Amino acid sequence: MAAQSASKITPEVVAEHGLKPDEYKRLLDILGREPLICELGIFSVMWSEHCSYKSSRVWLKTLPTSGPQVIQGPGENAGVVDLGDDDAVVFKMESHNHPSYIEPFQGAATGVGGIMRDVFTMGARPVANMNALRFGAPDHPKTRHLVNGVVAGIAHYGNCTGVPTIGGETNFDAGYNNNILVNAMCVGLAKKDKIFYSAAKGVGLPVVYVGSKTGRDGIHGATMASAEFDDKSEEKRPTVQVGDPFTEKLLIEACLELMATDCIIAIQDMGAAGLTSSTSEMADKGGVGIELNLDLVPQRETGMTAYEMMLSESQERMLMMLKPGREAEAEAIIKKWELDFAVIGVTTDTGRMVIKHKGNVEADLPVPVLANSAPMYERPWVEPKKQQEILPEWVPAPNSLLGTLKDMMGMHHLASRRWIWEQYDHMVMGDTIGRPGGDAGVVRVHGTQKGIAVSCDVTPRYVLADPEMGTKQAVVETWRNLTAVGADPLAITDNMNFANPERPEIMGQFVASVRGMGEACKALDYPVVSGNVSLYNETNGVGIPPTPAIGGVGLVPDWTKTADIRLKGVTSHGENTMLIVIGSERGHLGQSLYQNHATSKFEGAPPPVDLEAEIRAGRLIRALIRSGDALSVHDCSDGGLLVTIAEMALAGGAHGGSRDASGVGVELFPYEGKLPAHAIWFGEDQGRYVVEVTPQKAEEVLERARLLELPARIVGRTGGESISLKGETSLPLSELRAAHEGWMKGLMGA
Repeated sequence: MAAQSASKITPEVVAEHGLKPDEYKRLLDILGREPLICELGIFSVMWSEHCSYKSSRVWLKTLPTSGPQVIQGPGENAGVVDLGDDDAVVFKMESHNHPSYIEPFQGAATGVGGIMRDVFTMGARPVANMNALRFGAPDHPKTRHLVNGVVAGIAHYGNCTGVPTIGGETNFDAGYNNNILVNAMCVGLAKKDKIFYSAAKGVGLPVVYVGSKTGRDGIHGATMASAEFDDKSEEKRPTVQVGDPFTEKLLIEACLELMATDCIIAIQDMGAAGLTSSTSEMADKGGVGIELNLDLVPQRETGMTAYEMMLSESQERMLMMLKPGREAEAEAIIKKWELDFAVIGVTTDTGRMVIKHKGNVEADLPVPVLANSAPMYERPWVEPKKQQEILPEWVPAPNSLLGTLKDMMGMHHLASRRWIWEQYDHMVMGDTIGRPGGDAGVVRVHGTQKGIAVSCDVTPRYVLADPEMGTKQAVVETWRNLTAVGADPLAITDNMNFANPERPEIMGQFVASVRGMGEACKALDYPVVSGNVSLYNETNGVGIPPTPAIGGVGLVPDWTKTADIRLKGVTSHGENTMLIVIGSERGHLGQSLYQNHATSKFEGAPPPVDLEAEIRAGRLIRALIRSGDALSVHDCSDGGLLVTIAEMALAGGAHGGSRDASGVGVELFPYEGKLPAHAIWFGEDQGRYVVEVTPQKAEEVLERARLLELPARIVGRTGGESISLKGETSLPLSELRAAHEGWMKGLMGA
């Protein structure tokens, strides 16, 4: 039969679909004919960077993805890791960058919805969300609008679905002025013997559509996410999906109830590229063909074409292959939750995807070719140039260490993000025990003693200066944050945000970044089990800083034995506690926030990472937490040692970081070594933790560190309501808190 849509395919039409001339020639060679317009649309999304990973896959294959704890690595909707006792944790992180810049509320909201579907399609109940956000300079005219919309969208979707947002990170940098990043992470819990996969194995299986109706929102969303921006990016607003978190909540409950039966053979969410990717990938993994009748697809708009239905990225939709004869049973469950249910096709033995609409064949394509024929590029790349190390004495000393601390804590790099995370419900479900504001969020595995710790991290200025070392540091930072709450780090997910890979210097950043990630993950036994690559993050040829966000997940064996950053201050015997810094101190000021404060520049090599020393320090910290010897723990990162202690002091007291936290003062002991004092207090040396202990335990902890060849020294004692240092005017905590919490409120007009 003739195709319904006889649109002529011109070079302009091909270009509009994001295909380059040589790629279209490749398509013609594969098909042996000119494609129908629906077929062109299908190939355009399947060959998009977002769906095919055509510029990155060759490098991603070098990453470590297996281990005794790994149940499912990359290649499914999400990664799965063993928690013991038949429990498994399912998690992934994904980007929604371009949509969030164009339409911040819906872009961010649907990013949260999409990543949650990736998790519950595996059979897991979502139990925690996180996010990693990058905005432009605070004084950029769009920044406040974008922050407000993105945060509202994340809060709306997560809060309405009843899944706690337990942490994340937010940066401001002019490098993101015209291309913000919104990376969403979801963590779910499942039983090991009830993991669901997407391979449609079997002929004659009913293909079932579940969820919301299909509309015209999100058409070409995957293609748009695979292209750089220009001055006309606002015109792409129609490619941003519209989400409904209340429908998502119904979909979660309906799917989990259906999964409790044995009706489902395969299941996948309709994410990027919608019906196209879900049908072709499921059929390919199962080694079958698939035939769809689009007349049966639930539609919320009239006159939709096959092209529109196959490319729509309408939200809250799932695709399932059921056991034959179980349709009525499944439909009863889905309809109970007031969702659409429709049998729209069947698996076949032809190995082909056949799309029919109104009696016409709109596409007839070989499934293996459709799923696996995207070009794989080994793009030209150049090794990033190394920067020289900045010696401590090259960065000028401040007039006042504590005055500088107050200034830095009240600026955009370090200021409190409370305004953001107080909009998220982080206590819903009743299992959150590690709230936002600390090193890692922690939720209980309900009904057990176990907990799951989650952290998202990357320091883009480090990666820009040295992509390999900077990414290694990002991996280790998540590992360290999990350790700091008492968790055994298990595995990571990643979100690789880079600019145009067709530029050799950008591709070089990506290659070096993957290299650094792989080295760190191998050394730490911390495999990559899922992830996402987001390329072409640039506008008018200006790219973002390379931003490989890392999401780490760890196991807390006993959630009653965890640590947080909150100084306790006084022991049960009325004694002030002691603070010990564990880890090497070199006073590294290159790429540091202090260097930027003192010189308005970020220069030099980032701080190096010693993976072997990290492992030794991590083991000690976890042992101190589990024995109860560590009263509080905080890893040293942005801003260095003095900032770490200040954050612990502000969080201290009876209220544990709540708005009316009293804080715990600290008397700092003067540094008596050979390095400049400002380098010691503000240097961003890696692999360090500040640990609060009782006076009786201080010498024992120092000795345990020495036995592990880890430098350690006592840096202060708790007491009072100020931070004090000999030779300096004391800094009242009330004054520090006002500076720390005032900046974000000022930005947002709160």
